[in-house]
This record gives sequence, structure tokens and C-alpha cells, in this order.
Amino acid sequence: MGNNSQTTRFERFVHGILDSKIKKLLVIVLTAIAFFATLLMFPSKGVLARMLPGKSANTYSIYVDTPTGSSIQQTRKVTSCVIDILKKENQILHMEAFYGQGIPLDYAGLVKGASMKRTENVAEISVNLTDKHSREEPSFLMTQRLRPVIQKTCSDIVPGSEIKLIEQPSGPPTLASIVVEVHGENIEQSRELSVEVAKILAETEGLVDIDIMADDIYDKYKLTPDKEKISRSGLDIKQVNNILYLAFEGMVIATKNSENRLTQIPIFLVLSKETKELSSTSEDALRSKLSSLNLMNMRGMMIPLTEVVHISKVKSVPMIMHKNLSRMINVIAETDMVSQLYPLLEARDVMLENFSEKYEIEKAGFTTYMFDLYLTDKQSGEKFLLRWDGEMKVSLDTFRDLGGAFISALVLIFFLLVIYYKSFALSGIILVGSFLSLIGVILGHWVADMVTTETFFLTATSLIGFIALMGISSRNSLLLIDFAMGLINEHGMDKKRAIAVAAATRAKPIMLTAVAIILGSALLAGDPIFGGLGVALISGTVAAVFVSLLFVPVLMDNAKAMDPLPKEEVPPHEHYNISITR
Repeated sequence: MGNNSQTTRFERFVHGILDSKIKKLLVIVLTAIAFFATLLMFPSKGVLARMLPGKSANTYSIYVDTPTGSSIQQTRKVTSCVIDILKKENQILHMEAFYGQGIPLDYAGLVKGASMKRTENVAEISVNLTDKHSREEPSFLMTQRLRPVIQKTCSDIVPGSEIKLIEQPSGPPTLASIVVEVHGENIEQSRELSVEVAKILAETEGLVDIDIMADDIYDKYKLTPDKEKISRSGLDIKQVNNILYLAFEGMVIATKNSENRLTQIPIFLVLSKETKELSSTSEDALRSKLSSLNLMNMRGMMIPLTEVVHISKVKSVPMIMHKNLSRMINVIAETDMVSQLYPLLEARDVMLENFSEKYEIEKAGFTTYMFDLYLTDKQSGEKFLLRWDGEMKVSLDTFRDLGGAFISALVLIFFLLVIYYKSFALSGIILVGSFLSLIGVILGHWVADMVTTETFFLTATSLIGFIALMGISSRNSLLLIDFAMGLINEHGMDKKRAIAVAAATRAKPIMLTAVAIILGSALLAGDPIFGGLGVALISGTVAAVFVSLLFVPVLMDNAKAMDPLPKEEVPPHEHYNISITR
């Protein structure tokens, strides 16, 4: 086999490295430094990990939640403020507001409980955008830009209002990016604990749209008909109930038949908005309202409603949520284009510090719910559980499962190689060389994050790409080892020169394979979901080439398994028709 000038130069270059202990040590040290430096990008936040990046869609929703007990008029004021801001956006085609209910169920609404909304203090706005392929600004960047403007302008119209911008999920549907479930039988203390958790999340950098999924407890007035007074006044209880419904809600008073409907159409009678409204929320205003309503008894006398109805102030009854037969309150938060893990760890550390004064805290072990906190009240002995869920939990589970798959692939490859080579050293060399492609994967994501306008996360698809790289990297090392061993055992070539010749000879096929992978993966690099897979394959392949042609030969030179075999041990079935020219 005749070598061209480039192959000869690369052969001399590799041989020069193998022939110098200092150069070999330098290659090993530089590779180790590069590997550990890239790993440090995770704690230093040079590369951020997340389940899936933001997905540019053609629609998103805005949830408006005014304080529990607010009127539909108050909710309308906040919603109108939001709509006025959205009208200034050129990329919005049209929008529709739904008062007192959720929008028709979509992918996000199915999980977030939009169908359960049936109160006057809620509203939802459905926003439709121009096509994402003709729009420069992705939907997730638009919501990130509009969120602080809308919340600053509209939230204070009705104090205590919550305005959340909800994107269509790009992956598995979850309630929110971060969910803290506060479990406990003492519902009052659970509510207090959930408020403290929400405050900590609100002060954590990177978290937005914090909300407690529980009804506020507020004062309301209960109207109770006095049966004895109603009887003495010559009235009927049904008569009193009807006038109360008519005064505040309205009622069906008749029906209408239609040729276009199989059932009768109810005719609903309701008082005007001005007549129904109270001048204030005081008991005197309510009593004045009732005193203006009179009922005629059987003797023709007009009886004021206040004479036969008791007014009492009571507390509202909140909705109680259960999960797995355990009472709980959800505290939710969204991430503002950051990884879920870092805000979680920061908020959890603050909770450990703040709650330690009142509660005895026990951390969960290394289980499925390893971030959970078990709290025991030091005075009452009441037990509570803070369980972390949401997209963050899905991300941890996904990375754990992919990590398990990666380790399984490593073990399987290792034992297959041991069976083939009958050498743990050579199998270890191939495995180490494959694993070092992680350097390129992490560096590729760091570079991609530097050149893109939004944060480029290391995602679940990135790990899938890294696992796929294991086979490619292993193949490169296998070619070098088999080729070099053939030269050593069949042709009696010197070990160092055989490794150098193998590296130089196989460099071109390895490079051509790498180019094919890079060109094929380039189509994925720009995709919002599979961009991590594309970048991992591109950058990981580049790193695998350098590792295979420089680092692996150094390890091969130090492996005793590469030493020449005795003549009787040379496999008779391996023949290499190779002529080496100097």
C-alpha cells in the first residue's frame, strides 16, 4: 500500500508523539484537562441542562386569576388591560377572551385543569400568531418579553391578581415547570406552609408565574330564610327563595318552543347590572338592598325581605385537593428560559434554612423523589411533605433513565470487547475513547449557546445523540486496534510504527465517516426540539475523531496487550496484504 505525502506526514506526527514520553504525557494531561473542564461547565452554568428547550408555536394562552370572590366586572378590567397591550403586537393575528371559564380544551389546558374553571374571578385569553416559519420572534421569546410588561401594568388593577402566560408544552404535558406539592392533614397549616413556599419561589431568580392552586378564604354573607317569621307573615319559603335568586342571580321564568330545537328554550329573567350591584361590601349595603325588596303576602300586605331573612357573616369553604388519598396544595412556578434544576436547588436550600426553626426536616434518600422534604412541627408534631413535581421531575426521570441506558450500553460494549479481544486493557481503551466524545458534546452546546440569541440547553435529545456516538467512537478505535495488531503480528512491524501507520491509514475513512455524520446532522441542528441531538452528533463526532487519532494511539502504545504475540499464537485466519514503503 503506497502512502501519499499527507498520510506519511501524519504517520511521522503520530510516531513522534509515541516516541516521546513527554509528548505522550502531554496528550494524556491535555485530554484529561479538557474532559474535567467541560464537566465543570455544569456547576459553573456554562452549559445548562433541561428536558426540552422552548418550542415556537402559533398560539399561546394567558390565564387571568383575580382574588377569590372577585366579581366578573373586576376580572374584565384586568383582562381588558392585557388585551390592550396585546393589540400593539403586529405578530398577533387575533385573540379571544373567555370570562368565568377556560378556553376550549387544548394540549396545555388538558393538564392544567382549564375545564374546571367556572368562577367569576378567572378568565383566559387565546392568542393566535402568524405562522412560525414567517415570524422572526419565536413564541417563547414573545411571552418572555411581554410577561413583565403585562404583569407590571395590569396586576395592580385588582390587587392580588395573577397573570400567567402559558405556552403549549414542547414535550410531556405537565402542570408547570416546577410544582411543589404541600401534603398534610392539617389544611390550615398546609395553606400557611404553601404561602411561605410561594414567597421563596417568588424570590428565586429565574422563576416566574408563581401561583398557589388553592382558593382564598374570604368573608361572605349567608342569607337564611326564617321559616317561623315567613309563616307568621303569610308568605311561602319558595316565594322568598325565588326573590333572592332573582335579586342576585336570575332565574328561569318560562320556556319557549322552537322548530329548530328538540327541547324547550328557557327564558331567563335577570335584573340589570346596576340593580344587582351593591354600593359596597359592607353588611349595611346588603341590608339596604334587601330592604328595597318587598313581597306581598296572602292578605295583600307588603313585607320587606329583611324581616324574614337572617344575614350572617361566614368564611368561604375552599376546594380541597387530594392526590393518592393525601390532602395537598400545589404551588406552581414557570422558568423564564432557564434550567429548572438550578432554581430548584436554590429554592430548596432557602426552604431548608427558613423552615428549620419551626420544623424538624428530614431529606429524602436517593429515590425517585430525592429532593423531597419531610417536615415535622416541633410543637404539635404535625407531619407535612414537600414533594417536587412538574417538568422538573420529568426532566430528572428522563436524564436518570437515559443515564441508565448509557451505563448499560457501556457495560454491554465492554463485555463484548473483552470476549472479542480477551483483554480488559484493550476493551478499556475503546471504552475510554468513546466516553471522551462527551468533551465535544458539551463544548458544542457551549458554542451553540454563544452564537444563538436564546439559551441553548443540553436536553434529553442531546443525551440520545451522545449514546449514539458511543457506537461511532467505538468503531474508530476498533479499526485502529485491529489494523495495528495485524501489522505487528503478521508483518513483524515495530509496535510504535504499527500504531502510527494504522492511525495514518485509517484517518481518511474515519474523517469521511465523520463528514457524512456532520452533514446529515446539520439538518437537525436548527430544529427547536432536536437541535440538541444535531449539535451533540456534530460536535461529538469532531471530538471522537481527535480522540481516536491522537489519544487512543497513546493508550494503545502503553497497553501490553498490543505487544507482539509468539509465532504459535498468531491467529492463522487473519491475513493483511499490506506493503509498507518508507
